[in-house]
Amino acid sequence: MLKKPETLFVLGYMLLPLLALLSAIVGLTMILGGNKIAGAIVLVVVTQAFAFGAVYALRLRKAAVLEQHDAE
Repeated sequence: MLKKPETLFVLGYMLLPLLALLSAIVGLTMILGGNKIAGAIVLVVVTQAFAFGAVYALRLRKAAVLEQHDAE
């Protein structure tokens, strides 16, 4: 399922960046609300995990599209 370019497109361009944006908003809200340590952890760790996951999904998608193109 995670080898299909369509699935990787949705993950890389839509789902994971949206989750990164939402977690950045949550982290900033936590920092502004006074919970600085937990907010910084959410901002640094969780947001970056979603961002790097999106980049990884896009790399996998590129490889899958090239593989599909070479097979034709």
